[in-house]
Amino acid sequence: MTLKFSCIEVMKLMKFFIYLLIGYLILIIFVYFFQDKLLYIPDRQLIAKPSDAGLYYEEIILTTNDNISLKGWFIPSKENKYVVIFSQGNAGNRSYRIEKIKILNEIGLSVLIYDYRGYGDSEGKPNETGTYLDAVAGWQYLVNIKGINTEKIILYGESLGSAVSVELARRLPCSAIILEGAFTSLNELAEKFFPYLPAKFLSKYDYDSLSKINSLKMAKLFIHSDKDDIVPYDMGKRLFDKATETKKFLTLSGGHNDGFYVSRQKYLEGIRVFLEDNLKRNQS
Repeated sequence: MTLKFSCIEVMKLMKFFIYLLIGYLILIIFVYFFQDKLLYIPDRQLIAKPSDAGLYYEEIILTTNDNISLKGWFIPSKENKYVVIFSQGNAGNRSYRIEKIKILNEIGLSVLIYDYRGYGDSEGKPNETGTYLDAVAGWQYLVNIKGINTEKIILYGESLGSAVSVELARRLPCSAIILEGAFTSLNELAEKFFPYLPAKFLSKYDYDSLSKINSLKMAKLFIHSDKDDIVPYDMGKRLFDKATETKKFLTLSGGHNDGFYVSRQKYLEGIRVFLEDNLKRNQS
């Protein structure tokens, strides 16, 4: 059977594909120019403070090497052994992480948590280079202002903050690094969310932890929820597989944002055991 098309039908079909192409190009342009809005989702309003959870804290101000003023909290531990630099995910602000800070404090860890530029009451606008500088400012505050020995510093990265923590660990010394819900690279994660777009070529940022992780020599704990619907569980496993020893992988129940809550005791004990093992190894 031979199909026949009239000139009018052909023109209609061509017009349809032209409109489809125009729509696709508009979508590409939108994603490229508005990717900062898609990646960084800050909340300027703090919704709580550590004292609401019964935690003593100090208000701190960090100054980055490019002269941006950041706000944060320092929550000391009575045990005063190790100090965590907490780099958060891409949404909200530091006040959204109080429950997690409380757990870390229960383990006996002091915590420095800061808001990236453009988050909470910190100055500036976020970008990849800027978030790295923000983390460096946290490290400098502990070492230069608090007088903390670098062997007592632990880096904790949550989601986007995992990439920030990996970069910080490349630049400056620390005793251990904990990566929760970590992705391999932003390009690869973007391909998951935009499978029909050339995300790899559109992304202005890398946040490429996969290419960096094997250069880190300190002890590493990877935490990932088995039902993570944002960052695939497989990404966390691939990072773990590429990392050098000493390393440990902790699987939680729950999703990307609530695994620590759903598996609270497993989360708490997993970190505690990892740190105890790491302390023993450093002391031996």
